[in-house]
Amino acid sequence: MEKPNSEIQHDINLLSFDIDNTLIDFNTHKSNFRKVWKKHKPEQGVLLAYNTGGRLVDDVIHLIEKGTLPEPDYIISGVGTHIYDYNKKCVVKEFNDVLDDGWDLKLVEDIIQNIDGPINEQPSKYQHDYKRSYYFHNATEAVITEIENTFVRANMDINVVYSQEQFLDILPKWANKGNALQWLLRKLNLKASNALVAGDSGNDSAMFDMEDIKGIVVANAHEELYKYTKYRQIYHAEKDCGDGVIEGLVYYGILPEEAIVSSNTDHTEDYIIQQELNSIASEDDKEKLDLILEGYEKAIIALKKNITPLGFSACSIEDNITHGTDENYHSVWARDGAITVIGSLSLVDDEEIHKCQRQTLVTLIENSSRNGQIPSNVRLKDKQPDYSGVGGICSIDSGIWVVIAFYEYVNVTKDIKFLRKYIGDIKETMRWLGAHDSNNDALLEIPEAGDWTDLFGGSYNILYDEILWYRSNVCFGRMLEMLGDYDEAGEYIRWSQVIKKEILQNFWPSTQQKLFQTVSFAERQFTLGDTPPYLIQQTTPFDFSWRCDVFGNVLAFLFGTVDAEKAHQTFKFMLGVGVNDPFPVSNVYPVVTPGDPDWKPYYTVNLLNLPNHYHNGGVFGLL
Repeated sequence: MEKPNSEIQHDINLLSFDIDNTLIDFNTHKSNFRKVWKKHKPEQGVLLAYNTGGRLVDDVIHLIEKGTLPEPDYIISGVGTHIYDYNKKCVVKEFNDVLDDGWDLKLVEDIIQNIDGPINEQPSKYQHDYKRSYYFHNATEAVITEIENTFVRANMDINVVYSQEQFLDILPKWANKGNALQWLLRKLNLKASNALVAGDSGNDSAMFDMEDIKGIVVANAHEELYKYTKYRQIYHAEKDCGDGVIEGLVYYGILPEEAIVSSNTDHTEDYIIQQELNSIASEDDKEKLDLILEGYEKAIIALKKNITPLGFSACSIEDNITHGTDENYHSVWARDGAITVIGSLSLVDDEEIHKCQRQTLVTLIENSSRNGQIPSNVRLKDKQPDYSGVGGICSIDSGIWVVIAFYEYVNVTKDIKFLRKYIGDIKETMRWLGAHDSNNDALLEIPEAGDWTDLFGGSYNILYDEILWYRSNVCFGRMLEMLGDYDEAGEYIRWSQVIKKEILQNFWPSTQQKLFQTVSFAERQFTLGDTPPYLIQQTTPFDFSWRCDVFGNVLAFLFGTVDAEKAHQTFKFMLGVGVNDPFPVSNVYPVVTPGDPDWKPYYTVNLLNLPNHYHNGGVFGLL
């Protein structure tokens, strides 16, 4: 999630949020919004309004009374055809007077009945005097335009709203979510710039079309809404439904950052988690803090020893005499350098470290190839870039880490001039990375040993790389938002959600076989009985690796690829099997041993991948 923007909090006085699949899941009514809003809502100055499509006032009140939603100040219902003052418990009648102009309910019904096509009337609970709603599946844009023209030929100036490729609403000329919101804003002596809206579908588009409006588009939004929100001041959430709205409210400064944590389920009573907490509680706090402080101070000393004119080196030059291939460590490595930049951003006020952070990024980006490939490393002695690792294999994750690090750097420093200078180069890197999705399934196809594990035998769809690919799309989208390019920003952030869905479908095992759909290898594990509660390490068109990539699963949680509930299951498993013993954690469980089908003869090269060594169950530096 992008760093909260507290500067705009004081401008927002009214929240106008859709309900179904925005604040709550339509099918289950699950949502963290009520709990978080009651705990963290501003004490004064911000009004809450629900602006719903299919639901009428009584239906919304029912959701409030049964504890699904918190009490609002206003309810705009029926796609902008009613405004209800919740505090006064009455409909705002002045608004209905506006809707009467040119509205003829009988004529609407007659015209719809004479239109060819599979149009069926929705149940009576969705109908009222200023709204006629129908089911009309998979109607094309041309068909909807023809319906609008039919009303024009009948001298009726009405409003046609088609959403989610199935819902058709016929409304009075002035009725839609945006017009109703504008009317309410005028009544409250507020401007559109004082409002924040949130939605997921086409019938929310009128809210986002208002000039100077601020908005939140949740991650599960339909394509139609993305089209309407181009060039707007929109925050594209990385989470679905209510969690996405909470994320957006934190970004806009309405809620504190703690609200994100409050939306997570408390699992402290679980046995394994409790055992870990008890172990932590038994430690001497002063001794622990002293150790952390000592480690922090020594880490800064070590970090400064790696400062070079080209950026952070992979090892301290003065302390390491190299032999053979170890000379590679006298380089600025894209992967190591980018992670060092991210990890040291809290020290950005240290001029020496800040300068090296910036130079690391400059060195790597300015040595990218003409097609956008970030070098694996740039040698210090002759400033020459190297684009491949051991065996001439390109490093896929080098470029991904640089994109992520560049975003994290500009997000902290707010150096827009620096961002504007290199955004074109970053875009070329994103194109180079995207070209590795050769079958257009949103996931990258990784060559064997083509990521941080170097000589470890993963290939095709590898969890670690796909998690980074998801995050890099979010980061690039956020950078485009910083430059005001909301159109292209939305495209990348929307694509990131496609990547996330593909990751969960292909890497999170399921015992449920889905009918009439292509079954992934992860889903095919239902034939094995109970499935492991984590994202599996790798899938290919021919098989899958069920091992637990500890680093990949940790990144999946940190980058928001899995929700808190899945992360809880994963961490509970990893703690249960002891990946953190010895401390901190081994990078894969279980390790690959000779004779295992996953064992490769070249694992003995440089003795890097023997069991419990380096990549193969060791504690690698990235962790």
